This record gives sequence, structure tokens and C-alpha cells, in this order.
Amino acid sequence: MTDLAFPYRIDARGRTAETERQHHVRDLIELVLFTTPGERVMRPNFGANLLGIVFAPFGNEEAAALQVLVQSALQEHLRDLIEVRNVSVKAGDGLVEATVAYVLLETGESLSDTFAGGAPT
Repeated sequence: MTDLAFPYRIDARGRTAETERQHHVRDLIELVLFTTPGERVMRPNFGANLLGIVFAPFGNEEAAALQVLVQSALQEHLRDLIEVRNVSVKAGDGLVEATVAYVLLETGESLSDTFAGGAPT
């Protein structure tokens, strides 16, 4: 099964680019992680706001709180697609990195992906 590629783009054939289901789900996870709640007009609670911590103080307590926030956002918004197994978040020097271990519910496949973002330069 193929899905629309994210971000939206046109492929070499001049058509809407498509991607495999596994890559599409990874794109959706990235979208949840880096969207700020309130950014989407019709879905004000959507997102985990990972980029919001780029310049914030970041210690063990903040890491634990952010891991819970990220895991709950993923479970809330992608519960029909994935089962979140583990989330780890690291931040510092203007960068944030989240590693998400999850199971694709459609296939039962266990996956782990790392997502990184930073302050605009």
C-alpha cells in the first residue's frame, strides 16, 4: 500500500509523490513531534512541541516530563497506526533529538526511528 509522501511534493513523473506505509508512518510521527499545539486551527491540541525546548533549561526532570509528553501525544494522535514502546529525548546546544520505538499495528513490525531538529539558523 502506498501513501502520500510528506512533505507534499511532485515526483519525477509529474504526479503526487507516494511512499510506502512504513515511511508514511515515520513522516506522521515526525509531524506530531515537531508541531506546536495551537499551530493547527482545527486541531488545537495536536503536536508535542519538541522544538519548544531547544533553548530551555534541560535536565533530568525536564527530560522525564518531555518523554511523557511526547509518548502521550503520539499515543493520542497515532493510536490507530502505532503502539509506542519507548521514547527517549535529548537536548542541548540548540538541538533536540527524540528516539521513538514503536510497533506498526498493521503489520506487527517493531521499528525505531530517531528524529532531530534545531533552532533555525
